[in-house]
Amino acid sequence: MNNQSTCLIFSHRGANREAAENTRAAFNKALQYPIDGIETDVQLSLDEVPVLWHDWELDKLGHPGQCIDDFNFAQLEQMDFAGYSSPDAAPEGALSLKEFIDTYRGRYGLDIELKSRDGESQQRLESKILQMLAIIGTLAADGVFISSYSLPGLIFAHQHAPDLPLYYLLSDHHTQADIEQLLEEYSFLAGFCLPIDSHNESIAKLLRDNGKGVGVYTCNSVEEIQKALDLKVNILITDYPQLALQMRNS
Repeated sequence: MNNQSTCLIFSHRGANREAAENTRAAFNKALQYPIDGIETDVQLSLDEVPVLWHDWELDKLGHPGQCIDDFNFAQLEQMDFAGYSSPDAAPEGALSLKEFIDTYRGRYGLDIELKSRDGESQQRLESKILQMLAIIGTLAADGVFISSYSLPGLIFAHQHAPDLPLYYLLSDHHTQADIEQLLEEYSFLAGFCLPIDSHNESIAKLLRDNGKGVGVYTCNSVEEIQKALDLKVNILITDYPQLALQMRNS
């Protein structure tokens, strides 16, 4: 992903402004645009099935304080993951990573975010990664890559899939000095994805000079999208892919 000369437009959790995020409806609507990729989020059910869901809890679905990993996948399939977004939305059960990969791989790039929350055991994190790798595979192919805020998770993934592209998600508090240290210590990383507000020419040059891919999130305004385009990022993640496509292609 780091050798692209054109900024790739990735739709954030599908067309999430038109359908409930991380649902079949959202991904299918995203396909209506000439996007380059999709970003999604992976958690693990109680019986260790990788499932697409962003929030830590299921409050939106009427289960306040409960999480994906409080339920078996069969139970999650019986819940409605789409109805909270609109009373007219067709009900949808949980979408597994396997169904997502089987359905959308090869149609566009896939940014699979490994979710890891505070307090999660190392065993649970490693199990989640192994389950993901069993589905995704361990080779760099079809524009599929894993991103995560969990550096330990990415290190573990690299040990088991050294050829799979891995992107470290940075937060607002990361500085250029932090990135320089990360480049030195974790050269296996294919790239970094950072908040658009944190990105600048100096960081762009640093990552380019080190042959790393650059992604930015979440670019939703005209100003944010233009900044990403001006900085020649490799991947632009947005809730408004049609706007980003229009601006990129103009």
